[in-house]
Amino acid sequence: MTVAQELRPPSRTLLLLEGRAVQELGAFMLLRPWLAAAPRGDGHPVLVFPGLAASDTSTVPLRRFLRQRGHWAHAWGQGRNFGPRHGVLQACRQRLQQLADRHGRQVSLVGWSLGGVYARELAKEMPDLVRCVVTLGSPFTGHPRATNAWRLYEWVSGQSVHDNPRLRQQLRQPPPVPTTSIFSRSDGIVSWHCRVNEPSPRAENVEIVASHVGMGVNPFALYVVADRLRQDPQRWQRFDAGGVRRWFFKHADAAQPA
Repeated sequence: MTVAQELRPPSRTLLLLEGRAVQELGAFMLLRPWLAAAPRGDGHPVLVFPGLAASDTSTVPLRRFLRQRGHWAHAWGQGRNFGPRHGVLQACRQRLQQLADRHGRQVSLVGWSLGGVYARELAKEMPDLVRCVVTLGSPFTGHPRATNAWRLYEWVSGQSVHDNPRLRQQLRQPPPVPTTSIFSRSDGIVSWHCRVNEPSPRAENVEIVASHVGMGVNPFALYVVADRLRQDPQRWQRFDAGGVRRWFFKHADAAQPA
């Protein structure tokens, strides 16, 4: 990735197009019969993390969809996501442990935007409790200011956004469990370069057309989430973007940043 790409957030045009989120919600409602044919799960628990400044209310459609597909979908239960302030990450660890103990099974982690960063780091810290990780538009690589939300992050979290090479290296490393990054090049909030896993036997990137704000209700994103959660982690296979699916999805391992 070039220095210019590292520092460049999405364009103003893409930022303005974030209004598509309303249409994506409408598409979600309209395509519910199609989503009813999405892969069903095996009843294992799923912990869902909201994005920056969002609460569990934002993930209600996603969690309802996952319950309809046969999963025990749980909210993170910490109110609005104002960043990794004191006690937040410890509460996430406790929540993961509680769900694993309650269900007696590994927990899949699904995170939207900043929530996906939490999911990835939890899976690195507690891999024995995690089945897989799926992120939706989450920035885990690239420069921390290659986003149109860094000022909002500073405001709500009270933390300064600055480059920390050691932290960047830590975040970009994929968890030791099957990991899928769902991303869009037309995301108006986070540069797509910041959301691409490096080539790895158990990490993949699936590209769709979506906004950032609407990704958690985008019907194509939800289909990928359902497909990934269905996978047996012991026989995990990459998302199949062939056949008819190629019109809606792209398996983007070949789209690594230069």
